[in-house]
Parts: sequence; structure tokens; C-alpha cells
Amino acid sequence: MKLIMAIIKPHKLDDVREGLTELGVQGMTVSEVKGFGRQKGHTEIYRGAEYTVHFVPKVKIEIVVETGLAERVIECIREAAQSGQIGDGKIFALDLEQAVRIRTGETDDQAL
Repeated sequence: MKLIMAIIKPHKLDDVREGLTELGVQGMTVSEVKGFGRQKGHTEIYRGAEYTVHFVPKVKIEIVVETGLAERVIECIREAAQSGQIGDGKIFALDLEQAVRIRTGETDDQAL
């Protein structure tokens, strides 16, 4: 099993969700997060005053999939989230040792 984590721009979430649904992904966890990468934030003007935003709003998606599906999920996220602009995000894939469905006690692939 693989845990796929993606940090993307918030307005790309629906495109990513639609693509993953077409692949057969049955669930995901989405969190609103803030962070910065190479862009180091940005400057905004509010009511005539200029200020620096150090942390940019992003969306974090977490998906657990069977190992055989992981590469297709990563490619789907990359295609759907890509705008070609700085700050498009990152995708991380980690090996997952165990999953347990609390309600039934099913484990690993059966718990997905």
C-alpha cells in the first residue's frame, strides 16, 4: 500500500477529485494548509497598505491506494493540478505498513 500526499493550489481541487474518481479512487482526506516553497510567499495590498504574506494557502490531499495503482494516481494528480506557474505544489509517495478499518477490523487492502 502507498500513502500519496499532494500539496496543491486550492482552485485545482475539483479537477484533481474528478480525475481520481475516474481512476476508481474511493476516498481521500483533504485539509486546508498554509506553507511556502521557492516563492517564499508574496506581497499583497489591502486597503492601501502593502504587506507580505509569508505562508500561501494550499490544499493537502491524502490518499491510500494499492501499490499497483500508485503511479497512475500520481500522474493523475500531476496532470490535473499543473498550471505551469510557480507554486503548483508537490506530490509525495510513502510506503504504508498497515491500515485498519475501525468499524469491521479489516486490515490492509481489505480496509481500503
